[in-house]
Amino acid sequence: MRVDLFDFELPPERIALRPANPRDSARLLLVDGEGMADRMMRDLPSLLRAGDVLVFNDTRVIPAQLEGRRGDASIGATLHKRIDLRRWQAFVRNAKRLRPGERVDFGEGVTAIAEQRLDDGSFVLAFEGEEPVETLIERAGTMPLPPYIAARREIDERDAEDYQTMFAREKGAVAAPTAALHFTPSLMNMLQTVGIATETLTLHVGAGTFLPVKAEDTDAHRMHSEWGRIEAATADRLNAVRKNGGRLIAVGTTVLRLLESAADVNGVIQPFEDDTAIFIMPGYRFRAIDGLMTNFHLPRSTLFMLVGALMGRDRMQAAYAHAIADEYRFYSYGDASLLLPG
Repeated sequence: MRVDLFDFELPPERIALRPANPRDSARLLLVDGEGMADRMMRDLPSLLRAGDVLVFNDTRVIPAQLEGRRGDASIGATLHKRIDLRRWQAFVRNAKRLRPGERVDFGEGVTAIAEQRLDDGSFVLAFEGEEPVETLIERAGTMPLPPYIAARREIDERDAEDYQTMFAREKGAVAAPTAALHFTPSLMNMLQTVGIATETLTLHVGAGTFLPVKAEDTDAHRMHSEWGRIEAATADRLNAVRKNGGRLIAVGTTVLRLLESAADVNGVIQPFEDDTAIFIMPGYRFRAIDGLMTNFHLPRSTLFMLVGALMGRDRMQAAYAHAIADEYRFYSYGDASLLLPG
């Protein structure tokens, strides 16, 4: 499928540089079988039904952006995916100045050996010393804001809180599951009052989520992989919801991708603990979810292809055109959409 079918023009001023405050004051674009409607996040309880379940990702973002030196060369590293206890795959800035076997000093007593350059240009970094790598990262790293934000302003102390969801528990993500940034304890209480339940699973979001699709055809795109887990008891409860007539609403594309990876051909969600590199585009038959809450995505991205698969490409192009014209805020710190295919 041609990638340019998923292109659109986004004015730079539509990119949100800070989240809504309070978080549940963000706008919400409802897209369903009847059309589109401009709503607010606080309207969400009235847009769902008693018996529905919102499924959240409980991953926690780690300070995965590292700045260091190799001799006289400045080296930036964005950790992408854990390999083992001491090694991470990382995307490296100024990679031409780094060769396998060389040491990078990230300051604060944190050093790593660039063990191997992978086919996609990323490196395997092996962290030295006896301290847990998590401790080293906490000491030397900063919050890895998306490039479209980091290129326009400095990362600051507010981001350490702003870029975590209220569900963040399992450390390991290098990007936030941003759809859940809109939720607050107050909104959760409102949802519970009207009979909407919640479940959590874990998918450690990698930096590959921001990689552009450079190919002209989707067949030539290599999808990044991410590690996820669904507990057996969680899978049982989710299956029971659908059996009893409730709907599973994925809060974020990370949740959707993990649920679809875990579902069998009959739509039954199985326990899961593995990597997933699922690539969802128009023509995909959804098996595990009945709706999606998500932010507004980049043009020509795999995530815009995903929402096009769920709702139809033409409908989502029209929805995004409406959101741009009506001055919705886009991307990680932006507003949300609720997609209900019906």
